Amino acid sequence: MRRILDGIRVLDLSRVLAGPWATQNLADLGAEVIKIERPGQGDDTRRWGPPFLKDREGRDTADAAYFLAANRGKKSVTLDIAAAEGQAIARRLAAASDVVVENFKVGDLARYGLDDASLRAGHEGLVYCSITGFGQDGPYRDRPGYDFMIQGLGGLMSVTGERDELPGGGPQKVGVAVADLFTGMYATNAILAALFHRERTGEGQFIDLALLDAQVAMLANLGAAYLASGRVPGRMGNAHQVIVPYQVFRASDAFLIVAVGNDAQFGRFCAIAGMPEAATDPRYATNPARVAHRDELVAKIAARLATGPAARWLAALEEAQVPCGPINDLSQVFADPQVAHRGMVATLAHPVAGDIRTVANPVRFSAAQSRSDAPPPRLGEHTDEVLARLAGLSASELASLRTRGVV
Repeated sequence: MRRILDGIRVLDLSRVLAGPWATQNLADLGAEVIKIERPGQGDDTRRWGPPFLKDREGRDTADAAYFLAANRGKKSVTLDIAAAEGQAIARRLAAASDVVVENFKVGDLARYGLDDASLRAGHEGLVYCSITGFGQDGPYRDRPGYDFMIQGLGGLMSVTGERDELPGGGPQKVGVAVADLFTGMYATNAILAALFHRERTGEGQFIDLALLDAQVAMLANLGAAYLASGRVPGRMGNAHQVIVPYQVFRASDAFLIVAVGNDAQFGRFCAIAGMPEAATDPRYATNPARVAHRDELVAKIAARLATGPAARWLAALEEAQVPCGPINDLSQVFADPQVAHRGMVATLAHPVAGDIRTVANPVRFSAAQSRSDAPPPRLGEHTDEVLARLAGLSASELASLRTRGVV
């Protein structure tokens, strides 16, 4: 099947995670993504290991698993954009592209003639997406922005972690770099919308995306609740702010999740847990009442579930259609039959490592392909091919540029 973005070309000047996550999404959808990397070094995440990708003999390669997570389906071109010749080549590549994505500091690319104003001056249909920590304006515009600090500054860590008064209480970051990932997903969405706008009008766009903005937007219902009430939500650990019981419990042998969403489910849960009287007790019969009496109810449930193994509780609750589940480690995730059935592990042919496994794109179209067949590129793997085809450089010119470290 064709892919939806076949024929779209993206010049990717981004690195690490937010920008590369967006451009990997575009590559999965069929865009030709040309990733510009520093000669001899490449994206920082190539070195963010261990673990590193293994070659066919089991030896570490130069590429960390982190890099593999966000760069499949791209073409790697090594180019020194700090050099005048490198800047000129990058401008030629931009002129041949539909989209440019970058995550340099505000105004940094203007000195290279690679900013939005410079590139769109002769290319009105160009979609230019700039990803920064704090956006193009405002008092923080010149600050560097990193996921961890954005999770703190943007409020996420204030609602993540165990309650302060309980053992282990205090702020926690999320286990993956969600501020970067949120921003990358917003960037993908914005770029696709801008391409649709261009299809109708012929006009490109400048997209200003900030990690902090994306993080604040993703506060979702908690942000809305604060704005409506003026009450600051606190950390609730693995419990829900306004639904009970909706949290982690410890069975006799393992943890499990109970996620009761309504009063009928609570009644069925009580029957399974051997506490049917709780379903009609006015302290617990409705969700607002359960929230008001959270601690005493949770203590009773915890005592009941601790009497039996997790598998037994989960089987009974699933049969009664009470939402529940285990807490899997990653080996269990990728062995899960539903994950396997949905094809969430993709096997790609890598020129050095042979077949490698990567996490697949979760989007599934009825009439288009949404997964790239190409592995993450080796550093500079496509330099000669891309620069000959799109920048018109001859073999002798490329050799000269390589000797001088420009490519």
